[in-house]
Amino acid sequence: MTATDAERAGEQAAARDATEPRPDRSTRVRRWMLQGSDQGASHQGPHQVEVEKTHSWWRVMCLTGVDYFSTLGYQPAIAALAAGLLSPIATIVLVLVTLFGALPVYRRVAQDSFRGAGSIMMLEKLLPWWAGKLFVLVLLGFAVTDFMITMTLSAADATAHIAENPFTPHWFTEIPVPLTLALLLLLGVVFLRGFKEAIGIAVGLVAVYLALNAVVVAVSLWHVFERPTVASDWWSGLTAQHSNPLVMIGIALIVFPKLALGLSGFETGVAVMPQVRGDAADGTSPRPEGRIRGTKRLLTVAAVIMSTFLITSSIVTTFLIPQHEFQPGGGANGRALAYLAHEYLGGVFGSVYDFSTVAILWFAGASAMAGLLNLVPRFLPRYGMAPQWARATRPLVIIFTLIAFVITIIFQANVDAQGGAYATGVLVLITSAAVAVTLSARRKQQKKRTIGFGIIAVVFVYTTIANVIERPDGVRIAAVFIIAIVVVSLVSRVRRSFELRASSIELDATARQFVEADADQFSSVCIIANEPGAGTAAAYRSKGREERRDSGIPARVPTMFLEVLPADSSDFEEDLVVEGHVVHGFRVLRVRSGNVPNTIASTLLAIRDIAGVVPSIYFEWNEGSPIRNAIRFVFTGVGDVAPVTREVLREAEPEVNRRPSVHVS
Repeated sequence: MTATDAERAGEQAAARDATEPRPDRSTRVRRWMLQGSDQGASHQGPHQVEVEKTHSWWRVMCLTGVDYFSTLGYQPAIAALAAGLLSPIATIVLVLVTLFGALPVYRRVAQDSFRGAGSIMMLEKLLPWWAGKLFVLVLLGFAVTDFMITMTLSAADATAHIAENPFTPHWFTEIPVPLTLALLLLLGVVFLRGFKEAIGIAVGLVAVYLALNAVVVAVSLWHVFERPTVASDWWSGLTAQHSNPLVMIGIALIVFPKLALGLSGFETGVAVMPQVRGDAADGTSPRPEGRIRGTKRLLTVAAVIMSTFLITSSIVTTFLIPQHEFQPGGGANGRALAYLAHEYLGGVFGSVYDFSTVAILWFAGASAMAGLLNLVPRFLPRYGMAPQWARATRPLVIIFTLIAFVITIIFQANVDAQGGAYATGVLVLITSAAVAVTLSARRKQQKKRTIGFGIIAVVFVYTTIANVIERPDGVRIAAVFIIAIVVVSLVSRVRRSFELRASSIELDATARQFVEADADQFSSVCIIANEPGAGTAAAYRSKGREERRDSGIPARVPTMFLEVLPADSSDFEEDLVVEGHVVHGFRVLRVRSGNVPNTIASTLLAIRDIAGVVPSIYFEWNEGSPIRNAIRFVFTGVGDVAPVTREVLREAEPEVNRRPSVHVS
């Protein structure tokens, strides 16, 4: 190409650009909002099954750790408030349950559900049809409770740390709600801009926060060793309240459910599994052993680190802080370690510690938001229970941020008031995981593991029930989320009833041969919709004869039958495979699906694209009430098939001359 030709081509391109309409502002906003809704390589959302960049297990541990480790900001104070002088013993019970209960359960979840769907996906496979879908919706309600309250509670506690700092202006104590809303808004802005740098930020925050906590705990332990009387005073006070050691252990077990906040983070740990870098062979292997091994290491190391801090922090806070300071309005309420940092390391170090705590508590909401963005797009759109835009990150970020605003305003940014709902969400998820791995071990005939996991499941069932009885507000809040999810899901399912539901469709070699032969020889493809039945030669002969007579199909035009074999009608999106068969000399196309009209429409459009001609399909009218048939279609995938198929085609193909013809006789 000469320079003149290049200039001419450039001028023509510029002229085309000038004549093409520029997208208006609403179109640009819509495109920006829906970026990543196809989960393609251009967008690395936190819910992607395959991500562009994976990370070492310890770096991903920091991402989950901003939720898990940040509970040190309030867990010791909550333990002291719930158990009093029994706090160290109750914390030991919590650590034992963590290391010998939750940790083995989630190591098994990582092994059996390695695509990041967690225990919810394991339970979904055990309950087919609508029972499984409704069960998943209920678990999602508790998961949303867990993650949403993580965001609002952490932000509220960050606000408390800001307000309690001695260098903070006094008027900050009078605006906890606006300050918490500002932190939540900032978190939402971070996710709207993107989340690619989150792991790097998390690594820095976790490293600094754990280092500062180690300093505070070490200095506090030194003060305990310097003043052995604090330990003897604690023991004297404890024995005065509870003289029998067995009674102490019993009470510690009773108050354990109140300490369940220290178990948060495990579900997030398995949810972010796709971010963990595995072996080189993981990309081609159906079972990524390297990723599974890295996730197990992540869970184990995080649990050991947290358990160490939980025990030591409980000891120093109980020994060194007067009990009245843990009460509402006290200096250690919701911030026990920060209280010790200011008390023994001075205002400057205490302020640095406060700033680090505020940062990690704020970013703990990022871990929770990542969990939400992982779970919701993974389940609801696939069930047809959310719009397609729910696959995109940004619309969900806006929705979750607004919900967090409402929760914060309702609870007035009070940490203690949200503890019950948080514990309920955490415990229900861990209990469901324990039940899932128990059933998994039983299905694989692993008797010893079935018994072990069964005992763990019983412990968590007891803990959950005790927490619900003690703090029923958590169930009430979770019930609101569950009802909202179920109602929105069912409404969305009805609204999306006439969509093409095939995520992919493929015709096998025989089916292609049938279609291409008719298109080449007769320039038409005539299909008779046939309900699977006895499959006898007489049945096919009678059906074909009746349709030719009633619908006026010319004798010279060949026909073939299309049969939709029954499957799980609760599934919304399906990968369809159309198989060609010759049955008693008749050509039959068969496809397995739970949604008959939508599957027929998808098959007709696929035939059109393959054959290059617009196919025709012939139905018989269904008997029965139209209303009853409509309800049957929504919930069972059948009903008045012919008009629904036509409506699905009308919405899918706006050009009439390219739309497959539907004939009813």
